[in-house]
This record gives sequence, structure tokens and C-alpha cells, in this order.
Amino acid sequence: MRKFLYNWRFYSFGREQYQQCMNNSFINNLQSLKQGNLLITIFVVLYAVVPLAAENFNFIGASVCLIIAFIAMLAYWYANYVMQLINVKNGTIYFLTSVSYANLMFFGIYNNIVTTPDKPASLIFIFFAVSLLLFVNPPDFNLILTLSAAVVFIASTIIVKDQSIWIYDIVHILIAGFLCLFFSWQITKLRMGLELSASELEEERNKYEDQSITDELTQLRNKRDFTSTFQRYISNYRSSDDWLCVAIADIDYFKYYNDHYGHLKGDDCLRIIGDVLNGIKDDLGVYTARVGGEEFGALWFEQEITHVNDVIIHWMKSIDAKKIPHEKSKVYDFISMSIGVYVSRCGAYHDTKILYDLADKALYTAKQGGRNCTVINGDNVKEYKISLKDD
Repeated sequence: MRKFLYNWRFYSFGREQYQQCMNNSFINNLQSLKQGNLLITIFVVLYAVVPLAAENFNFIGASVCLIIAFIAMLAYWYANYVMQLINVKNGTIYFLTSVSYANLMFFGIYNNIVTTPDKPASLIFIFFAVSLLLFVNPPDFNLILTLSAAVVFIASTIIVKDQSIWIYDIVHILIAGFLCLFFSWQITKLRMGLELSASELEEERNKYEDQSITDELTQLRNKRDFTSTFQRYISNYRSSDDWLCVAIADIDYFKYYNDHYGHLKGDDCLRIIGDVLNGIKDDLGVYTARVGGEEFGALWFEQEITHVNDVIIHWMKSIDAKKIPHEKSKVYDFISMSIGVYVSRCGAYHDTKILYDLADKALYTAKQGGRNCTVINGDNVKEYKISLKDD
């Protein structure tokens, strides 16, 4: 019994997955409610002509139909309004679903019981089917709706119809209710399965996409992502951004480090550098990537050109704070970096290669100038050097 209830409530998908899928699917009910109520409005308005066209001009029947159509139109408008909201509570969707369901059931009661007291309600199945199969609801909510409708139908049959017809209507109602519960459960299960499959495929796609643009060793973005991001930075910038900064950096004498300490230690060093640059990304909003073996790149916007120094000093101090010993370095006892930065006016260049070469040229100047320093150059910027040894 417990297993049956477990599967009936879709917990076999996993409770968290079930909740996520139900939330995603549940929002789609608004679109179904909107479309369904519009169709009900049109159908019932047209159906209202039938009582008026009859010989006795049944204005009461026409009025009832128009009231049902009016309620459906209100539900349509409200569903359309709720769809415009950013946050939609599930309670609102439950309310709209209940109103729409009750409205259609009332239409079914009127046409299958009130207007035809001497005939069995053979069309009841249609109203059950149309009402439930449009929506993705939890099975217990569907059960409540179906039982409530069945009780009202049976009570109406007993009150209005002759006793000889009761058995037919009760059997019709119970069969229709059971079939609609079963098929609505199957459809909801199918939709949830599709939702889960789509969600899993999306997660896999994002995972592989992330892997394809992430350097496995340092967890920085790789050269492929750097190239595409660089192009995006050149083309897209905010009106408040005045300067685009491009930085290219090398670890000083990293070949000597690998030869002396071994490649495993070299990998550990690169991981630490990756942690530092990821920290700069998080702290200062600077895009960072590994673009080669021991070569790294960075991109960021500035409103004030003087703020470039703050980023560079933070970068250099963060590397220095790690105090990674480097006995074979010719400039420092610890791992250090040479950095070249080029600062250009936003929109001044449309070719990434030009800006990359200008930053790389600044890096070359930094290496020629003694390493363990940063050389900054750019549009309307006179070339200058930053070194922690000067602090």
C-alpha cells in the first residue's frame, strides 16, 4: 500500500525532482487555464443560442449559459493577468483551476441533469475529461476535484431525476471519474517524465558546455572562452563604461620551476594561481582565463582609468601573499608574475587581435624591464610600470 501511494504521488521520480518538475509544469497550467477558459466562453456563448432558438424561447437556459460564459471570461482575464506577474503563488493556480473546473462541472450538471431529468447523463465523461486532462496537477488535488464533482453530480441526480435513472447516472459518473483520474494521472506522469528528461538533458548540456570552456587544472576559463568573451567585451559595454582593460600575464621563469621542482609541483603552482585569479574575479568582477601553459589573461571595464592600478596591485599582492618558493627564479625568492596591460577607449577597437597584441607587447616590456612587475600602456596613457618592490 505504501509503495502504491509512493508511486501514485510520483515520489518514484525522487522528492526533490518531483517538486521541481511539478513547479515547472504547474506554471504551464496558467496557459492552459487561459486558453481553456477562452474556448469555454466561446463554446458556451454559442450554445446559449440553442435555448433561445427553441420553440419555447427558454431565456432561463440561455441566462444560465451566459453566466457560465461570464465566469469563464473572468477566469480567462485573471489567468492572463497572473501570467504577467513575476512571482506566481501555487495557491493562485489552485484557485483558478478549481473555479474553472467547478464552472465546467456546473455546465455539465445543467445540461446532463437539470435540462434532461428523464434521460441518463451519458455525456458526463466529456466534462470530466475536458476538465482534468488540460492540467498538470498533483494526483491528490485531482482526486479531490473528481470526488467533489462526483458527489455533486450524484446528489443532483438523486434530487432531480427519477429513481429509475439513478443507477445509470451513478455508474456513468463513477466510471467517468475513475477513467479521468487514471488518464490524467498517466498524462501528468508522462509530462513529468518529459520534464525530467529535458531537465537532465539541460544539466548535461550545461555540464559539458562548462567543461568545454573551463581549464581542468586551474578551473579558470580556457582560451576558447577567453576569445569569445574578448569579442563580446569589445562589442558590448555599458554606457557608463569608458575603458576596456586587457591584461596578459606570465609566471616568471616557470620552466625553471618545473625543471627544479617537477611537473607535479608545477601543476600545484598553477592551481594556486588559478585560485588567486578566480578570487580576483569574485572580488573585483574581473574576467580571468588561462590562455596558455603559464600564460593568463584578464578583461574588465573601468569608469576611471586610475582604478586600473587598484586591480593590478591587488593581483600582484595576492600572488605574493601565497609565498610559493622559487629557488631558481632570477628576480624573486617566490613565484611572481609579469603582467602587460593595455587600456583602450570602449568602442575604439573592433579587432581583438590588435588589442591582444598591444597587451602582449606591454607584457614583453615588463619582462625586458626586470619581470615581477606590470607595464601599463593605452590610449592617452603614457606607459608606466608598477612593481611591489617600489611600494
